[in-house]
Amino acid sequence: MKNRNKMPICILFILIILSLSCGSAQEPPRDTILLHPDRSVTFQYKNPDVKSVKVYCDCKLRKETLTMQRENYHSAKMSKDSSGIWTYTTPPLPSEVYTYHFGSDTRRFPDPNNPDSIRVQSKKMSVFILNGTPQTDLYVCNPMQGKMDTLVFQSAYEEKPRRVIVYTPPHYSESVSYPVLYLLHGLNGNETAWNDRGRAAQTLDNLISQNKAKPMILVMPDANPVCLISQKEEVGLFKNIMLYSSWNKMEFEKCYPEIDSFLSERYSFSARPGHRAVAGLSAGAKQSANLANLYDSTFSSIGMFSPVVGKKQLPQSTFSQYWISGGTCDLFHFRINKFCKKMQRKHVPYTMYSSAGGHTWRNWRVYFSEYVQTLFWRD
Repeated sequence: MKNRNKMPICILFILIILSLSCGSAQEPPRDTILLHPDRSVTFQYKNPDVKSVKVYCDCKLRKETLTMQRENYHSAKMSKDSSGIWTYTTPPLPSEVYTYHFGSDTRRFPDPNNPDSIRVQSKKMSVFILNGTPQTDLYVCNPMQGKMDTLVFQSAYEEKPRRVIVYTPPHYSESVSYPVLYLLHGLNGNETAWNDRGRAAQTLDNLISQNKAKPMILVMPDANPVCLISQKEEVGLFKNIMLYSSWNKMEFEKCYPEIDSFLSERYSFSARPGHRAVAGLSAGAKQSANLANLYDSTFSSIGMFSPVVGKKQLPQSTFSQYWISGGTCDLFHFRINKFCKKMQRKHVPYTMYSSAGGHTWRNWRVYFSEYVQTLFWRD
């Protein structure tokens, strides 16, 4: 008799739990941003308790234009509806990778409902992509076919650790030897820069699958001379600029043989001549040229994207092929042209890739996608 009385209570308890869970499932979470057919974007943020909210994005929020000279952040006030949801809709935007964050009262923060966030200088930013062009389609890869690893390398020369991100291509096999591209960040980056803002792994994944790039291993190290940003992510551009003179000590360049040996023991690096290349943006392009001069006949190709270079970076041999790129509005456009003229006077062959725009990731992503298609075809 007691067991029969308990049974309805148990069933009732189960039904209550199921009804509660079904009720919560009927109200899906609101999308963090809405991408409209006309290529406009609606930002959304729910917080009924704050008095005002702004959205900050590296695009023009009020006009149908895109600033190409600099990736400045523009702001716009958001409007609140009766349910406490703040929104703002942009005009139609060009296809690109965009970063944004919100500002409320005295603080700024990434979108709490967007899991795709990256580090920009000393801040966290949220990311969205408007694809639809052949170039921006390269930035999206679902799912990734290649694999990404993060390793910590301890340099005997420097006596301090460096983080390194390594991309291995689709169908990677230890029985195959792969050519290697070292890809270096700029003054305000670390090992995550090319992976996060540069979309390098996604781009290379797509190009390999389209047979437009050779399968290769991509190495993205923290190349800061004093490992500042790798160890302390709150360190931003200003402090690194103050320490810019330390880049002339070439700490990273001098420990390159250690890094290459460390990684060769863990990955199937090719030992064939001509199966190493190095490329970098801005100050990383300077490091790339330094590496070519320090280790003659090591790198078959040198990629220099918006390079900050001088006469010390001029080639000391003609073993390497130089691929130089820059925008017509680049901060260092005059210096790039001057460097190329000196290359001509030394009769050093090089390829020049010119574009519109300036010293921006919008250009560097394009330069990378164009450059990797030139590598390692002479097997």
